[in-house]
Parts: sequence; structure tokens; C-alpha cells
Amino acid sequence: MLLASKPKLVFLGMMSRFPVAGAVWGAIHYLIGFQRLGFDVYYVESHGCTPRNFVREDDPNGWAGAAGFIDRVLRRFDLGDRWAYDPLAGNGLHFGISKSAVSRLYAEAALIINYHGGTVPLPEHSATGRLIFLETDPVELEIELFNNDRNAIAFLEPHSAFFTWGLNYYSPDCKLPLSERFHFKTTCPAVVHDLWSPNDGGPCELFTTVGNWRQVHLKVEFQGEIYHWNKEFEFQKIINLPSLTPQKFELALASCTDEDRVMLEEKGWLVRDSAALSDDMDAYRQYIIQSRGEFTVAKDQNIRLRTGWFSERSAQYLAAGRPVITQETGFSNVLPTGLGLFGFSTMDEILAAVETINARYEESRRAASEIARDFFDYRVVLTKMLDELGLNQRAPRKITHPGR
Repeated sequence: MLLASKPKLVFLGMMSRFPVAGAVWGAIHYLIGFQRLGFDVYYVESHGCTPRNFVREDDPNGWAGAAGFIDRVLRRFDLGDRWAYDPLAGNGLHFGISKSAVSRLYAEAALIINYHGGTVPLPEHSATGRLIFLETDPVELEIELFNNDRNAIAFLEPHSAFFTWGLNYYSPDCKLPLSERFHFKTTCPAVVHDLWSPNDGGPCELFTTVGNWRQVHLKVEFQGEIYHWNKEFEFQKIINLPSLTPQKFELALASCTDEDRVMLEEKGWLVRDSAALSDDMDAYRQYIIQSRGEFTVAKDQNIRLRTGWFSERSAQYLAAGRPVITQETGFSNVLPTGLGLFGFSTMDEILAAVETINARYEESRRAASEIARDFFDYRVVLTKMLDELGLNQRAPRKITHPGR
């Protein structure tokens, strides 16, 4: 497919900013996926955010701790010599491959991917016309563009192509304002299927999920309405679920107070602290593999605006052959539902999904795995992305933004 000389790819990530296992796995899938498709991949962090999880008394800014974390993660995937960490506020500190080597990478790369859109573009990122924006959380940026926010426009302009996990982006029922200036292509989160197998371990008794219970400060306003990030509001709508079915549900939660936990347990939910899972990629993976399936809710902003957003964590459950029941955001306009994957809007739909899975469990598992292979596998997701960028050809070229 690609040149034997292996074109270079730079992945601008934020693993040290969000050092939780699900997000780290999300980045790893892209790195390994592009590598398997024939790219010489490099991981770079230069987002300028303080790595608060690594702040210690002997390292008050956390820079060295963050660099060590990046190194440990990438070494296990044989990428220990393919990363750089350049904390923009780190008083000249730099970790990993040299600054000069990173600059050469930017100049030579066939593709530079701004994952999450978490890195403010520098001139050297965009100089060759190969900087790509990959949005993983639609809504806030789209509303900023709708409001003609100059900072948002200036942030996006250096990019040459735009992708979003908002799978329902161009459907008639999507209520998100779409930019005429920046044309986004929809894309699924990528997974490397074999990283989630063998997946036959564990008792498979509990439906589980991993996430934050409360994130009150994250919300946006659009046309006089407030749209929330906070999943607590959505769980409250189906809080009595455990009393309506013999099926057991466990929530592995962060940002959950003792009062929250007591309330949830009184309603019949099993609750555990997500920290032990989020801090350990293997424990997180094993938790998913040992689950019966995933039951979770989505963010209010994606539900009401029908963005079609779909979680990389849910894609990981599917790859592990675990059925997923998740709140409808419009993704069912794109993804097949009804056996391995279920979208719900009502309590009755949840109960029907649980009943179907439990009555046809092995069939549901196979369906989940098939959905992962057909829609989320890196060979599908990344090959389509490369096709749209014109990079499945014999030499890299400048990418022309369709809107320009």
C-alpha cells in the first residue's frame, strides 16, 4: 500500500495530560494501527498543559514524571525511542528524541495528526500542509465556530483536513451547527482488535463501565440552552434500573463522593473506585474482558444535539467481544444496533436490550466483535482516512482542504 521506505507520521497526543488507561489505549490504537499500515510513527506531546497527576514534592511541575510515564507506556509497544515531550512552559526542558530531530520529523512527515485537537498548532506543524485535526469530543468547538469565535477559527486554520467522532454530523436529525468554512469528515474511533484478545476470561456476570460521575464545570451554551458534560444527570434518569431487572450493574467511577456512592448502592448499583483501573492499562483491559458487557450513558450535549458521538471505551468493549448498551446520540444512524450494540433513550429500551443479550449471549458477543471489526478496526478506520487524504499513494503530497 505504502512505500517500502516507510513515510513518517507524527501523532500529537495528550497522554500525560489524561493519564487514564482508556484514553491511553485510545492513543495507542492509532499509533499501532498506523505503524501496521506501513508508517514510521512518532509520538509527540507539546500541548503546554501542566501534568498535574505527576506533580510531586521533588518535581513540583511534574515534567519529568510525565516524561517517564510516556516512556513507560511506549516502551511496552516497542516505541521507546520514538517519542518526545516538550513542555512549552517547562523552562526549556525537553525529553525524548532531540528538538532538532523533532523539527526534522515535522518537515519530513507525510502526516501530522493533532489528536483531540489538544495541541495549539505551531508554524512548523503546518508548514508542509499535512497537519490534520482529529476531534474526539464534538460540540464545544462547533458552537464556538457558530459564534464566529476568532480564537477557534485561528486554531483550526493551520490544519489541512478535519475529522470528527461525531458520526451523525451530516444527518438531518443532527442539531449541531455545522461550519461552512471547515468541512469535517466523520470517523469512528480506531481499535487494534487483537490487543483485546484472547477475550474469554472471567465470569462475565456484571455489566460495567468506567468513567466520571460528576463534571459540573464542563458545559456549553447554545441558542439560550445549557448543554452538560456531566453524566450524573443522565444516570439519575435511569437510577432505578437495578430494581427492574435481576441483572447486576457495576460502575467504576471517578469524581464520585461518599454520598454519591451510598445513594447509588441504595438503588442497587455496585460501585467501585476507578483509580486502580485507570492507573493500570492491563487492569483496565482485564476489567473490560471480564465484564458481561458495557452499560453506560452519554453526555447530555451529545444526546440532545444528536452528534452521533461514540466512545473509544465502548469500541474497546466491542473489540473484546462484549455487547454494549449505551445512550443514543444518533450513532444508530451509522452503526448497526439490535444485537451486539444497543442504543437506548428509554428505560424500556434498556430492559429489552438486557433481555436480548442475556437470552442470546454468545450470539451477542459474536455480533459485538463483528461490529468492532467492520466499523472500528484500524484497517477500516485508518485506511478510509488515508484514502480521503490521498495518502494511499506512492508518495506524500500536500493535503488540500476541501473547503479552500
